[in-house]
Amino acid sequence: MINAVVFLATAGFFPQYFHVSSLWVSLIAAAVLGILNMFVKPFFVILSLPITVLTLGFFYLVINAFMLELTSVLMGDTFKFANFGAAFLVALVLSGVNLVITNYRS
Repeated sequence: MINAVVFLATAGFFPQYFHVSSLWVSLIAAAVLGILNMFVKPFFVILSLPITVLTLGFFYLVINAFMLELTSVLMGDTFKFANFGAAFLVALVLSGVNLVITNYRS
């Protein structure tokens, strides 16, 4: 639910880089991203572990951006990024929001 709201807010702030056509699309995209993060992301994390350690964890943001791009490919034209940099920007925003939310929850 939080990711869907972040998708809508980020698309509102950066309409030239990120497009979400509706609230329902953002909810579906959040669900697709959750499924991808559950099943696909662990493989990428394991494969990229050496470079993630070498970059002190910053490469993890690139993996998050790739997951968003993969979500965009699966969703089609209703949820899309202008380029990989836009996906990286949204990954930064999502990571920041999730960090704040998990700190306030515990």
